[in-house]
Amino acid sequence: MQVDRRPLLDRLAVFPRLGLATLPTPLEPMKRLTAHLGGPRLWVKREDATGLGFGGNKLRKLDYVLHEAISRGADTIVSGGVVQSNSQRQVAAVAARLGLACHLAVYHGRLEPPTPEYKTSGNAFLNRLFGAHLHDVPWTGDRNAAIRALVDDLKGKGSKPYFVPYGVSNALGAVAYATTIAEIEPQAARLGFRPAAIVHCTGSAGTQAGLVVGAAVAMPDTRIVGIDIDAEPARVRADVVAFAKEASDLLDVPFDEASVEVVAGHAGPAYGVPHEATIEAIRLAGRLEALPLDPVYSGKGLAGLIALIRQGRWRKDEDVVFLYTGGAPALFAYQSALGI
Repeated sequence: MQVDRRPLLDRLAVFPRLGLATLPTPLEPMKRLTAHLGGPRLWVKREDATGLGFGGNKLRKLDYVLHEAISRGADTIVSGGVVQSNSQRQVAAVAARLGLACHLAVYHGRLEPPTPEYKTSGNAFLNRLFGAHLHDVPWTGDRNAAIRALVDDLKGKGSKPYFVPYGVSNALGAVAYATTIAEIEPQAARLGFRPAAIVHCTGSAGTQAGLVVGAAVAMPDTRIVGIDIDAEPARVRADVVAFAKEASDLLDVPFDEASVEVVAGHAGPAYGVPHEATIEAIRLAGRLEALPLDPVYSGKGLAGLIALIRQGRWRKDEDVVFLYTGGAPALFAYQSALGI
């Protein structure tokens, strides 16, 4: 049987994108945090620098997913998330840029509002600023049911809605996120290192699925380490495996389930609730590297990375990339809970 040896960029080139995200995003050293922790050498992939609406990792996915929406003649984008969802904010920003209506199912009840400002500031404020129509719905545990119901309702009213799943996490979203690996590999080579690992926060699973599939082609010796931020590590890992399998079929690459690593124990008491390690990570990132990490996603992701370093996971002479997925606006909704 003939082995398909096409490079990752060639595989990705067959999937059209809108060009909404500002790419490539920077890969930068974190020298002060490295010194504080005593190694390994730490780097940050700045996915907060993707552009629209304060940026973030979801813009990569939307670049590809919404090309499909436009090609189908959609006039409305429909998605959903909790009140301070970074994903919703990026969906609303892209819809505004494209001139499409945006309807968001805003889930209430997944977590108790941690501050008086939670419901009105941060991402919630930006959603309104970007012109999104917000629909309050109860959290049932099913991430996509209310979004699909909203799609059906809008169809019944004559709109042409396009369904964007929770977290923009599906097979095409995972394919889109493999582009991150296509950037990191040459960036690291120019900087003179090969990452032992890429560490990131993982929840809706599409980001990790894309990293795993991309690394299988372009960075097979680099471990992809997802830090569970949902306090649901088994569910997260199962979703990563499912999306990665579908994405690997689309890209025609092999997939090994053993490559999926989801690290539990750093999500704190529940999703969206910062704990002491989260706050420590946010303080360190801010004071040492001027990175404004949010307390729901990237803050917990860095907390997990710090814990693994303190446990001796990597040697001091190894290089580890922290994927900063963005989310700074959520900080303003948690200000009084962070004690900063």
